[in-house]
Formats: sequence, structure tokens, C-alpha cells
Amino acid sequence: MKLPGATHPNIYVRSRRAGERVLASIRKFLQERLKLKLNEQKSTVDRPWKLKFLGFSMYKRKAGEIRIRLARQSIDRVKTKIRALTARNQPIAMEERIRRLNTYLGGWIGYFALAETPSTFEEIEGWIRRRLRMCLWKQWKRVRTRYRELRALGLPEWVVHPFANARKGPWRMAHGPMNRALDNTYWQAQGLMSLTERYRRLRQAW
Repeated sequence: MKLPGATHPNIYVRSRRAGERVLASIRKFLQERLKLKLNEQKSTVDRPWKLKFLGFSMYKRKAGEIRIRLARQSIDRVKTKIRALTARNQPIAMEERIRRLNTYLGGWIGYFALAETPSTFEEIEGWIRRRLRMCLWKQWKRVRTRYRELRALGLPEWVVHPFANARKGPWRMAHGPMNRALDNTYWQAQGLMSLTERYRRLRQAW
């Protein structure tokens, strides 16, 4: 059951009927004792996995076990922030982009490491790397530059030639051979923080 307020408290009970009873009691207490009106639009009785609380929601595993996950809105917000930090139309050095990402992501994962869904962090991390590859491709505007950079990554010539002359957009080009050449090892060498490794370390420390 979710109630309105400064922290939007949630109250968990064993059944919907119990939740409805508690909600009715709280409504009566607020209205009769405190002379406050309950916001009915923001107060509801529902399954735990259909509600969100402080950026988290819950999900039910097949065995019936309840686990914590990131709310959909939390994932959307972090992606919006990362898009701003990795906007390809901003002439920022890659070193500075990574520094800004690390600063933001360090605090973000420190809070959301409570979630029990490591696959979500793996997906976000892979998406971040693709965003950074897109920025690199945008920087390699000239075909001559693409030849030089792709060869420096150790790609074979039969890959370099069509890739350097491709007319697809940066997001499309950030996949495929670029993904294999600029993998996790490459970005860790550039100083990019690994969300998944940071997540594991935080969980192990608890």
C-alpha cells in the first residue's frame, strides 16, 4: 500500500483485504484526528511489484521470492543523464567525458546497489560503452582518420576498408566491429568505471 507524504511511505501487509483495512484506518485517522485530507489519487492498495519507492520497485521470482529492482523511472532518469554526458554534438575530450561519467555513476551505483538485479547494471554498462563508441566515431569525421584509428585498433584490412567508408550514422557504427575492438578491457584502460564490478564490490562489503 502506498501513501502520500514527504517520503511517500509504503506499508506492506499480507493481503489486499488487510491493505484496504489499513488504508481505511489511516484515512479515518488523518481526517478525524489530524483534520487532513488524504490524496486519493496518490494512495492505493496494490501488489508490491506494481509500486515504486525511493527509486526502487519489487518483483516476484518463480519460487515466490520477492526481490528488489530499479524502478523503470530510475532507469529512464539515469539514461537521460548519461545521454547528456555523452552527447555527440559536444566537443569534449574523451578523458573528460569519462571523468564526468565516473563522478556521476559512482554516486548513482552507491545508492542503487541495493537492487538485486545485476543484469540491469550489465545492460546499462554495455549501453554506456556504445554511447562512448558513438562519440569516438563522431570525432573520426574524415575517412582518412577512420582508416588510421581502425588500423590502430588492430582490425584486419578487410574490415577497415568498408567500415571506414560506411555512410551509416554514429549510433549504428558504434556496434559490430567497433564493439569487438573497443571492448570492456579497452574502456577500463581509459579509466571508465565498471558498473558491474563496482556493484559486486559494494554488495560483497555489506
